[in-house]
Amino acid sequence: MDFEGIKKAAEGYRQDMTTFLRDLVRLPGESTQEKATASRIVEEMEKVGFDEAGIDAMGNAVGYLGTGTTLIAFDGHIDTVGVGNRENWDFDPFEGFETDEEIGGRGTSDQLGGVVSAVYGAKIMKDLGLLNDRYRVMVTGTVQEEDCDGLCWEYMIKEEGIRPEFVVITEPTDGHIYRGQRGRMEIRVEVQGVSCHGSAPERGDNAIYKMGEILGEVKGLNERLADDPFLGKGTLAVSEIFFTSPSRCAVADSCAISIDRRLTDGETYETALEELRALPSVKRHNAAVSMYTYERPSYTGLVYPIDCFFPTWVIPADAPATEAAVAAYRGLYGEPVVDKWTFSTNGVSIMGRNGIPCIGFGPGKEAQAHAPNERTWKADLVRCAAVYAALPALYTDKKND
Repeated sequence: MDFEGIKKAAEGYRQDMTTFLRDLVRLPGESTQEKATASRIVEEMEKVGFDEAGIDAMGNAVGYLGTGTTLIAFDGHIDTVGVGNRENWDFDPFEGFETDEEIGGRGTSDQLGGVVSAVYGAKIMKDLGLLNDRYRVMVTGTVQEEDCDGLCWEYMIKEEGIRPEFVVITEPTDGHIYRGQRGRMEIRVEVQGVSCHGSAPERGDNAIYKMGEILGEVKGLNERLADDPFLGKGTLAVSEIFFTSPSRCAVADSCAISIDRRLTDGETYETALEELRALPSVKRHNAAVSMYTYERPSYTGLVYPIDCFFPTWVIPADAPATEAAVAAYRGLYGEPVVDKWTFSTNGVSIMGRNGIPCIGFGPGKEAQAHAPNERTWKADLVRCAAVYAALPALYTDKKND
């Protein structure tokens, strides 16, 4: 493989990728509001010569190149989180900025840059004649990941019948290759009480006091959760609290919390729910422990309900997808670091629910995700496009050895 030719081609598209990314940043697209972003991605796919490009019923941008039998996909989600407190930004998050090295703006690292590199990685394959009868490339710009990671792929796999042999997830990886992540789930714990006038609280049954006891035991449970030598420790964090009360002068008659539960290898949603149900205060106060569901319509109006359970996944260090990614990086830039994500990705559906191997490699840094003054690096866009261009041919060559 002509690694130097691939590097040169990727560097030649540095400005095109910069322009494309800056265009995407200017199109605010939080979850369920990605229509303009998806359309702009399809426009770029058509411009660079994809064989097919369009938008599916959920609103995902999907493009194809090549005619081979092995389908290899490059996935990047196109929705972003909000900007939070605007005072924490040093620049307009949707106009962004550009220097010789950096591009700033909401979504640059998480994770519009990955889509940009994937589109141009596929173009390089076409330019250099790397496409062959062994593989076909699919590039996706997927929706609603920030709201419900993996939902988009559940739809594509189950309803559209799309099943790649493996998927490259283009979320930011700090220049490393990632082969797994902890799973997660969204849990609700709710306790009931009886309201009364606040001047005589003994007449009622204060749900907030009950929840206070539960919160202490939930905090202690976090310290006892399982640890895995590769993925790290399972965790839980109370993320929201709710109550009902007739007025500010009354005892609360219900209280609920949301828990962000991160699952390490070997943990399941059943074990996570049972750990909470077994807490003495949960039993004593007859608290209800349940899992949330997600039913928010996409921007096309499609509703695809799913439980808020996002499974842990890991692929072996010697899996074909891992070895192909390592070989591509090694041939282009030297020995890579192989690691795992701290946060969650669409791999929870692709690999976690459906058993399709995933490998992670994407421009930007994890620490930029959801942070003010988000940015990415032009060199990362170039590096990722080059690795993406080399990876499918190396994978299929090894597969056919």
